[in-house]
Amino acid sequence: MNTNTDLISNNEKSFAKIMTPIILSVFAVYLTIGMTLGTLPGFVKNDLKFNSFIVGLVIGLQSLATLLTRAYSGKVTDTEGAKTSCRKGILLMVVSGVTYITASLFTSSTLLVLGLLIVARVIHGIAESLAITGALSWGIGLVGTHKSGQVMTWNGIAMYAGIAIGAPAALWLKSSCGMTAVFIIISLLSVAGWLCTVRLPSLPADASHIREPFYKVIGLISVQGLALAFSAIGFACISSFIALLFSDHNWGNPSMAFMAFGFFYILTRVFCSSFPDKFGGYKVAVVSLFVEFAGQLLIGFSPNKTIAIAGCSLTGIGFSLIFPSLGVLAIQKVAPQMRGTALGAFAAFFDLSLALAGPLAGLAAAYYTYRSVYFLGAIGCLLAVGILLANRAKK
Repeated sequence: MNTNTDLISNNEKSFAKIMTPIILSVFAVYLTIGMTLGTLPGFVKNDLKFNSFIVGLVIGLQSLATLLTRAYSGKVTDTEGAKTSCRKGILLMVVSGVTYITASLFTSSTLLVLGLLIVARVIHGIAESLAITGALSWGIGLVGTHKSGQVMTWNGIAMYAGIAIGAPAALWLKSSCGMTAVFIIISLLSVAGWLCTVRLPSLPADASHIREPFYKVIGLISVQGLALAFSAIGFACISSFIALLFSDHNWGNPSMAFMAFGFFYILTRVFCSSFPDKFGGYKVAVVSLFVEFAGQLLIGFSPNKTIAIAGCSLTGIGFSLIFPSLGVLAIQKVAPQMRGTALGAFAAFFDLSLALAGPLAGLAAAYYTYRSVYFLGAIGCLLAVGILLANRAKK
C-alpha cells in the first residue's frame, strides 16, 4: 500500500547520498570565488591604488579564462570522465591559491602584485571551468537525466551560497588578519573540495563517440545561452561593484548586500525549484527577468543602503531560477555523450557575460557613477526578455 511512497523516499535518499559530496565540493569551490569577489575589488582599488577599470578587468579575467576553456572542460568531461575534470580543476585551484598568496607578499611593488593577481585570476578561471562542468555532468550522470533540473538547482544553491558566505567572511578575515590569510584559506578550501568527492564512483567516458564541433553545440543552445548571458550582467554588477558603491556613499560594510543576494537566491531555489517543470522554463525565465530588472533599478535609484540591499534581494530572487529553467532545455538538445560539452557551451554564455560586464561596468563607473552600473544590469534583463520573446514568436 505504501510502495510508491517508500520508492519516492528511497529515491530521495539515494539522490541526497550521491549529490551531497558533489554539492559540498562545489560549495568549497565557490567559497574561494566569493572570497576573491569580496576582497579583491577593494584590495586593487584601495591598497594597490588602481582605477575602476583595472578593478573590473581583474575581476572579469577569471570569467574570461573560464569562458575560453569551456570547450576544453567539456571535452575532458566527455572523453576522460567527469571525475577527472573535477580533479584537474581542483588541483589548478590550489595553484591559483598559492599564486594569490605570493602576490600578497610583494605589496611594495604594485605592478608585480597586479601581474601575479592576473595570473592567479586566469588559473582560477580555468579551475572553475573544469571543476563545475565536471560536477554538473557527474551529478546528472549518477542520478539520471530525469533529475537534471534538481542537479542544476542544488549545484546553483551551493555556488551562490559559497559566494554569499565567502564574500563577507573574507572581508572579516581581511580586516582581522590581512589579505594573505584570505588567500591561505582559499588554498585550504580547494583541498577540502577534493576530499569531499573521494569516495564517489567514476562515470564511464565514451571517447569514441563522434562529437559535434563546439561551435555547432553553441548554435543549438544559443537562444538559452544569450538570455542567460544578458541576465547575468546584473549579478556581475553586484559582485564587482556593490562594495565600491557602499564605500562611495559611506554606507558602511557591504556584507549585507552580498548576503541578501545569496540568501534570497537560495531561498527561491529551495522553495521554487519545481517551477520550471510545473509552469515551463520559458514562463519562469521571463517572470524572473522582470523581477531581476526591478532589483537592478532599485539599486540604481537607491537613496540609502537599505533600498540598495532590497535591490540585491530582488536581483537574487529574479536571477535564481534562470539557469535551471534554460539549462534543462539546453542539455535536451544534445546526445548524452555530449552532455558535458552542452553544459560547457551553455555556461560559456554566462562566463562571457561576466568577462565583458566587469570592464564595461568599470568604464560606466569611471565616466559616470557607481549607480550607472546597475542601469546597465537592468538593460541586460530587458535584452534577455526580448531574445526569449523573439524566439517564441518564431515558433
